[in-house]
This record gives sequence, C-alpha cells and structure tokens, in this order.
Amino acid sequence: MFRLPFLFIITGMIGFVFFHIISLVSLSEWINMGLRGPSGWFHTHLFILGWATMLAMGAVYQLIHVILQSKIYSEKLGYVHYAFFTIGLCGLLYGFWSGKVPMIAGFATVTFIGILLFAWNMAVTLFRAKHWDAITISAACAVLYLVLTGMFGMAMGLNFLTGNLASFHERLFGAHIWLGTIGWFGMLITGFSYKMLPMFYLSHHFPIKLQKATLIVWNIGVISGVASFLLGGNIWTKWISLLFVTIAIVTYNIHLLQIKKHRVKQNPGLGIKWSVYASQALMVFAIGMTIYALLIPDQLLHSKSVTLAGWIYIGGWVSFTILCYASKIVPFLWWTHKYGQHAGKPGTPLMADLLNEKKVEYGLILVALFIMFIFVGIAFNAALFIAIGGSAFSLFSILYMILIGRVFAH
Repeated sequence: MFRLPFLFIITGMIGFVFFHIISLVSLSEWINMGLRGPSGWFHTHLFILGWATMLAMGAVYQLIHVILQSKIYSEKLGYVHYAFFTIGLCGLLYGFWSGKVPMIAGFATVTFIGILLFAWNMAVTLFRAKHWDAITISAACAVLYLVLTGMFGMAMGLNFLTGNLASFHERLFGAHIWLGTIGWFGMLITGFSYKMLPMFYLSHHFPIKLQKATLIVWNIGVISGVASFLLGGNIWTKWISLLFVTIAIVTYNIHLLQIKKHRVKQNPGLGIKWSVYASQALMVFAIGMTIYALLIPDQLLHSKSVTLAGWIYIGGWVSFTILCYASKIVPFLWWTHKYGQHAGKPGTPLMADLLNEKKVEYGLILVALFIMFIFVGIAFNAALFIAIGGSAFSLFSILYMILIGRVFAH
C-alpha cells in the first residue's frame, strides 16, 4: 500500500512548510502572544494536526502491517478519513484565523468525524491481531487518546457557539492538551519505537520487561492527569501525574539503551541516532521540570512553564522525532514504490542513494540548536532571542523538509 500513506505524509510535509513560512514571515511573533487566542490556536493546531498528526497517521497506515503482519481493515475508509480530516482541519484553521465561532464549531465536528473514521479503521485492524503485546496495546491506547482529545476539542468548539459549558471550559482545555500531547503522541512514539528501533539497529534477544513497565506507568500518568483536570484537582495531583510520566520517560530511555546494547548494526542511520538523542534530552528536561515543580509548585501551570514544556515536548521531542523517522520512512516508502520490483538489478539505486545522510544530520543539528534558542528566549522573556531563534528554526526546518522532499525527485 503506497498511495494512502503517501497522501497523508505529503500533506503533513506541506503543513509543516506552511507553518514555518507563516512563522518566518512574522518573525515568530505569535510565540510572544501566547498559545491562547486565535493566533495561538491557529499556529498550534496547524503544527500539531496539520503536520505532526497528519504525518503520524500516514506512518501508522504504512507501518501497521509491518507490526501486525496483516493488511489494514479498509484502505477505502482511509481515503474517506483523509477527506474528512483534511477538509475539517482546513476549515478549523480558517475559523481560528478569522475568529468565526460558528466555523470553528462546525469544522471541529468534521475534523472529529475524520478522527473517528481513523479510530474505527485502526480498531478493527488491531482487534484482528493474533498477538497482543506492548506495541499493539500502545497503538490502541494512542488511538483511544486521540479520539478523547478530539471529543474534548469538539466540546470546546461547540461551547464557543453555545456557551453551555462555560464553567467547565478550562477543565476541558487542560484535559484536551494532556490527552493530545502525553496520550496520543506519547503512546504512539514509544509503542512504534519498540518495533522500529530494533529493525534499524538489527537488535535481537533484548529484554522487553521495560516495554510493559513503560506502558503501564505512562498510562497511569495520562489517566491521572486527565482525571485531575476534569475533576478540578489541586496542583499536587497534577504534579503526581507529571511524576508518573517522568518515571515512564526514564524507563523508556533505559529500554532504548537495552535495544542499542543488543544491536548487530552499528550505524542505524543518523536520523535514528538523533531520535534517541532527542528522547534522552526529553528525559533530562522531564526530570528537571519535575524537581522544579516540586520546589516551586505554583509555577507548574504558569503560562511560561506550559509554553516552555510545550516547545520542548512537542517541538523538541514529538516533531523532532518525526523528522528523524521521516529520514527513514520517506526513502523506504518511495524506494519500495519505485524500485522494489527491480531490487538487485543493474542500475537500480540503493535506498541509501535517495537521501544524503550527512545533510540529514546537519539539518537535524541546526533544527535542534534553534529550538533551544526559542527555549532560552521564552525562559528569559527575550523577544529578540525568540525572533532570531524562531526565524532560524523555521528557515532550517523548511530546508530540511526540502531535503526530505527531494527523495521524490528520484
């Protein structure tokens, strides 16, 4: 299956470039305005839904048969899902940009229908799986959390129109963010890494107990965090949820080292190496954030703390990890489509010929460097740092995506 994953992946790549062009033109001024309000909603949803989730869905459609060794339930349903999700997202983004509340509510519903179609397709596919393990359970949990994220988002969109949930809006907002970031992306990346990293490292006979431990503790962190937001829990219930997630991140990183220790292949690809570095950096930040919030609990939900955590988690781990994996997934997808039937024949290029690994590494280094510039700018209220770092981050992100896109020129 090529066309369906390709459709999502290329749309996600376009969304990624579009996000960074807008940020580049404005010198990332929207970051200083915060994530609340029309500008923040527009940029955040373009990045999370138009880029990260769009490409993640394409990767799921491409990789699910590798994980389950079976076909997806319905490829046609995948195209219907794409239509609903893409149309709904475009309308939702325009609604945020123009501030038209009825449009936000209406297209939030269309987007949610697309998510439900994706969830149904994945649910039937996963229930057909002959073997349930940490990978399949993580995928199932990720899809469930995506549905709940969409449900709370749709509820907030309808609330903009009716105002019936005004007193409950902030609680929905907190649960919406927690489910989408920690739940959907966290479960998806960790679960798929259990399959992908051993493939790229050619690792065998490594222990898998920590996969189960990570799965359990991460889910406890997700569920307890959502419960804390919805039930109006105090700052300490939220800190405990953060602690669970931090423990899960540490456990996950220890397991990545186990996979690496049992490797046969010394070089899995520079993109894969940098994805591991990103997970290690996330672990350091999560530990630091947990200790900081323990010492100064009032700062845990401060707007600056939330923005910093968002940039490190979404920009510095989720998006960066997707960029790393894209350097493997996109060449594999295109090579298999174009040259798979000619493998071994004279004149057929190798998969490694489609993308320059050194340029991939340089691109990832520059993207990571200027994410840190943005982090410093937010931490010290340095607008100039944000403008310079944000603009450079967007510029090098666009150049990196052009590099990945050139694979399709072969």
